[in-house]
Amino acid sequence: FVLVWEELRGANENDTGNSATQRKWREQFLSRLRQVGLLQEAKKRIRFILLSAPWRVLCYYAEEINLKVPLEVKPSHAAVLPLVDLSLPNPLSQNVPNPPLEYYTCQFKSNKLERFLGSGDKETFFKTTQRHQVLYEILARTPYGSVNRGEVGIDRLISEEVFTAAYPLMPDDPVPLKSLVLRQILHGYWSKWSCWRRYQPLGHIREYFGEKIALYFAWIGFYTAWLLPASLIGTLVFLLEHILPLLFWLYAFAGLLFDNWGTVFLSLFMSLWAVTFLEYWRRTSSTLSHRWGCSDFEDIEERPRPEFSAMAPMTTRNPITGAEEPYFPENKRFHRTVTGCMVIIVMVTLLIFSAGTIASISASVLNLIIILTLSRIYTWLAGVLTRWEMHRTQTKYEDMFILKVFIFQFVNFYSTPVYIAFFKGRFVGYPGMYNTLFGLRNEECGAGGCLIDLAQELLVIMVGKQMINNVHEFISPKVQAWWQKNKIRPPQMAGEGTQTMMNVSPWEADYDLLVCEGLFGEYLEMVLQFGFITIFVAACPLAPLFALMNNWVEIRLDAQKYVREYRRPVVERAQDIGIWFHILQFISHIAVISNACLIAFTSSFVPRLYYRYTRDSTLSGFVNFTLATAPLSHNTTCKYRGYRDDNGEYLPEYFHLIAIRLSFVVVFEHVVFFIGRLIDLTVSNIPEEVEIKIKREHYVAKQALAENKTGCLVGEQPEETDPSYHFDSLLV
Repeated sequence: FVLVWEELRGANENDTGNSATQRKWREQFLSRLRQVGLLQEAKKRIRFILLSAPWRVLCYYAEEINLKVPLEVKPSHAAVLPLVDLSLPNPLSQNVPNPPLEYYTCQFKSNKLERFLGSGDKETFFKTTQRHQVLYEILARTPYGSVNRGEVGIDRLISEEVFTAAYPLMPDDPVPLKSLVLRQILHGYWSKWSCWRRYQPLGHIREYFGEKIALYFAWIGFYTAWLLPASLIGTLVFLLEHILPLLFWLYAFAGLLFDNWGTVFLSLFMSLWAVTFLEYWRRTSSTLSHRWGCSDFEDIEERPRPEFSAMAPMTTRNPITGAEEPYFPENKRFHRTVTGCMVIIVMVTLLIFSAGTIASISASVLNLIIILTLSRIYTWLAGVLTRWEMHRTQTKYEDMFILKVFIFQFVNFYSTPVYIAFFKGRFVGYPGMYNTLFGLRNEECGAGGCLIDLAQELLVIMVGKQMINNVHEFISPKVQAWWQKNKIRPPQMAGEGTQTMMNVSPWEADYDLLVCEGLFGEYLEMVLQFGFITIFVAACPLAPLFALMNNWVEIRLDAQKYVREYRRPVVERAQDIGIWFHILQFISHIAVISNACLIAFTSSFVPRLYYRYTRDSTLSGFVNFTLATAPLSHNTTCKYRGYRDDNGEYLPEYFHLIAIRLSFVVVFEHVVFFIGRLIDLTVSNIPEEVEIKIKREHYVAKQALAENKTGCLVGEQPEETDPSYHFDSLLV
């Protein structure tokens, strides 16, 4: 692990009180790290401190943070791949070298060391990612000042600019470490653009970046694969059912693009697709979680956040582990949460009322710019509120932060499409009796209906946002990396030539890279996209196709960032994608109701169906059926959309259509939810072979940690592996 800080230049700057305080904190922090037992090695130029944990420190903290280590190798699982039964080659597969082995594991115990697989080799027993976890745990809990004031941990020191960076070291080329091989494999078999049609090497990704990042790439790969049938169906519906209006290319006929049986079929298909997709992802996630040894992580193994530990006013006993842990009173957290919810409600209410008029492409583009600008403000506000609420674990903290941002962004991105779909043109009134709100008339839909306006808005927001994000992800890291290198390298190095650059140490080369910003932005982008392709698919059948093309690019851009442009992030464990799954479930339920209402109330599908069975099966005279007559002055008349008589009163057909529309919504959502429930009952959350492996792992762990097992005696352990070895007074 590497700690970095930059010395201030000039005597005046060195004499400032802030600099003196920073030096004091830095010296106290490094002194505490030496007391814990970490080895330190200072380097020249910009101040680099290289940290390494000796064997006894690794053993102690591995047990302290519940690291899982191997007991025995699992039998290789036979992946069920398409085309296998037909004995045809699979164009998506590739032979990736050095596939990581899978193990039955259990939590590390120092006094049971010899019962673990590979315990005879201290250099390779703990994986590189586990060593990073140990070092980061020490850095995160080591104080540098007053604990009561929260002066604890490397993250706080970086925010106070005492250190400028803290990151795991990527191995240099001459060092024959397994992690170097993994990085080369990921670069050659994953991050290159030529790998766009290949399966992702998830085992290698997990081995190098940890479970949390690997689960993200597993999810986006799974989601992209499921977009293939959705995009195919959507494209076929668009081409087969809409070819005639496209040939005429008349705006008045454009509404026919969305008012046919093909749209109903696509809406039903995408609603079932969303429900089925989530059920099968739950099954896949549970399989990966067990395979990677994270099944019980959030329930049992996760520890309190270092910031929470430092700021909590009291301690209490954990009812699961029995350990004494920091505690923040639930009533105080409840009051803070309620206050945060009130702030969110106020912001969301203001945003809903600010959904403006969208009547043209230029207005849609302007709306997209406003949406992207407000997104940053919402994210900052959500972070402030979540930190103030004092959540115990990192998972809980992230879940509440994600929930707040999603609420903001859900309203931010979807308020205008919802307004166009369900409110625009609904409360206009009629000629001679227009309704107004604060003196303003509600705008009307175009000649083709509101769905064409909705499709235009969706294409601008969804496709425009995807293009902006992809360009930003492609260009921004390269510009930031160039700026970082020029800022770090002193001017005199520019004239030293290529030889100097070749002699740059690995820790300096890693310092030139960008800080990993986490997965929040990546998940949020995909979840919002999921909403566009499911909630409003009736208005834009090509949305799944645009999403598929974007995700193929997105996977490679994200892979390049993590392999080539980011500093290696600290490994984080996770057993699933967290609250994002529940958000996806919420969106899928909203999508069912939204598609039913779009077809029933926004499109003319139900009125045409009603007219076909009650008046004329050929739809002759249908347009006149949907128009009402409003008498005006000077003996003139005016036609307008509506089911009213000459006096402006609603006709019986209006109430008939209301009843049919409501019935359609009820039947549609009941059919979808019923089929979804059948799928839920049919598809088990955990495959049978995974259940067998879980039972096997529990059995192996019980046998390995049994006190009466012969051949492994506690007294045979070397003194340096004793967990009480010089650490009784050093715990924070």
